[in-house]
Amino acid sequence: MINTAEYGNTSWELSVQVDQRDGDEGMRFKLRVKGDLHIGGLMLKLVEKIKAPQDWSDHALWWEQRSCWLLKTHWTLDKYGVQADADLRYTPQHKPLCLQLPNMKMVKLTVSYSAVVFKTVVKICRALNIRRPEELSLLKPPDNPPKKKKKMKKDKNPALEDILDMDIFNGSSGRTGSPLYSKTMVPTYDPENGTPASATSLWFGDNPLTSSQPNLPPVELAKMYQQLSMVDKAADVIDRWLDSSRSLMEQGIGEHDRLQLRFKYHCFFDLNPKYDAVRITQLYEQARWSILLEEINCTEEEMLMFASLQYHICKMTISTEPLDFSNELEIDEVEAALSNLEVTLGGKTDRILEDITDVPKLADSLKLFRPKRLALRSYKEYWFVFKDTTISYYKNKETASGEPIEQLHLRGCEVVPDVNVTDKKFGIKLLLPVADGMNEVYIRCDNETQYAKWKAVCTLASDCKLTRRNWDWSSSEVKNIQSFLQMKSLAPPPPPPPWSDLDAMEMNAECFVSPRYTKRYKTKQLTARILEAHQNIASLSLNEAKMRFIRAWQSLAEFGIKYYIVRFQGSKKDELMGISYNRLIRIDMSTGLPVTTWRFANMKQWNVNWEIRQVAIEFDQNVSIAFSCYIGGYIFLSTRSKDQNETLDEELFHKLTGGQE
Repeated sequence: MINTAEYGNTSWELSVQVDQRDGDEGMRFKLRVKGDLHIGGLMLKLVEKIKAPQDWSDHALWWEQRSCWLLKTHWTLDKYGVQADADLRYTPQHKPLCLQLPNMKMVKLTVSYSAVVFKTVVKICRALNIRRPEELSLLKPPDNPPKKKKKMKKDKNPALEDILDMDIFNGSSGRTGSPLYSKTMVPTYDPENGTPASATSLWFGDNPLTSSQPNLPPVELAKMYQQLSMVDKAADVIDRWLDSSRSLMEQGIGEHDRLQLRFKYHCFFDLNPKYDAVRITQLYEQARWSILLEEINCTEEEMLMFASLQYHICKMTISTEPLDFSNELEIDEVEAALSNLEVTLGGKTDRILEDITDVPKLADSLKLFRPKRLALRSYKEYWFVFKDTTISYYKNKETASGEPIEQLHLRGCEVVPDVNVTDKKFGIKLLLPVADGMNEVYIRCDNETQYAKWKAVCTLASDCKLTRRNWDWSSSEVKNIQSFLQMKSLAPPPPPPPWSDLDAMEMNAECFVSPRYTKRYKTKQLTARILEAHQNIASLSLNEAKMRFIRAWQSLAEFGIKYYIVRFQGSKKDELMGISYNRLIRIDMSTGLPVTTWRFANMKQWNVNWEIRQVAIEFDQNVSIAFSCYIGGYIFLSTRSKDQNETLDEELFHKLTGGQE
């Protein structure tokens, strides 16, 4: 019985459902409360009424109708707007989540459903021993096409359904945050600043997350393959990526739901083979699947190169030899610290001055072609001189002291490789930004060495001014380009041909290429071509092969581009925009061709109008754009300092990614 005083105007009955244990449907309790009761007091009254001996410290109140957590325990019911018709649920904040990693391995781990997704990803990466968690995010699995839905349910691949329970594997009590082997091993990186604390090479050999998954049979691969247009990819991005500024439950993700963990921004900071065993493997796997499912376009020559690397990695993975990383090239940390200290104290002032004042040049004889309407592609030879961020070309070497025929300003340009190693074609396509769009210029080189030099300096000049220090970087980039070209060339097998490789591993060639190529070639033809390409990389170690695959993936023309449907300020129609780790690309929706490119390196300032969710960016040369799409994460990661000791400003990053990206 309730007395008359309790029926005052300020009190009312509130119904709360309580989830006690995993899998319980929960019981509903009714409490008489007032509007000035704070959330902490409500939870205390609820626990007293339940009278169950249980740890309630992880429980919090969830408001079903408004899809929000009531986490501010000092706020009153009136301040939150809770009234008698509110449907509240007292439920654990940490719940199991099934997560598909980039290598398609399913893991189950307990995560926070009340923290924002950004912080949840940080905890997940800490449990998996993946450094730089800001590079990753969560997304919903793709919907199966309606016609194939029933068939897909019947033909599930058991390899993909094998779920690893990380809570048991880590020996943790249930909450995410304990790294792999935490009972016996020191974490591989400092959780505060992300700097390495110990080398994973000492212990990660039996870590299942550092092993590549077996290739899928061609039939299963064909089911996953789905050719999408740029517009379809843009719609896919909007529908699937979770908002990093909201919690899982606020976005409709329930207990035991399945999500995917993927590298989102394609800007990989401080990738170190010594400390990033899991990170490198998962990055390789994401790159591999993007190639196999043609999420990124590549030529036939490049597809065979990627296939040969996959084959080599598969061979090395099933090898019985223990992993040995003693031969990995690395800079001694003490020497690096002393070197930095010497620079700080002024021990190398002469070299620093030289870096500022000494401007390197590159000069050579190249062929050039400017496309014109109804004109054949005819290249003409000129004398090219590269300096700062500009290419000047002259009629010949003798006239180089006078005025050039034309100057090509590379700052902010697109550098697209136009290469076919088999046909000895080494070209560079330059898309030069102008007021009304992009001008195309094609440059043809005579050989691999010439191409590697000019491709490296053009790429660097598109982002920044070339100094002596940058020139030293371009020298290493030249070697990377030459190595990439060498992998693409098909080496004739020496007599007798090395077909004995098939004895160690049965090669199903269709597993290493996208379904489109399995229709174009017979199995024997694919096998022969993959083995030919394999001769160029047969001596690589497992880790070197994965890093080579990642670098080759990064060198593709469409690497890292995410497509969004946006509306520019002043425009009445939607347009397509590509966002990469270093640039924005305005794309013609009807033809799929780039209209204009803006590089983040040329950006002077940017700001966000949160009320209308619009981004405004100002570039060099008084170029300003504004559009309704948020890209804070891309800009933040691409423009931050390259100092390896710099800690991530989590608060700023979280603020900048506080919109649908």
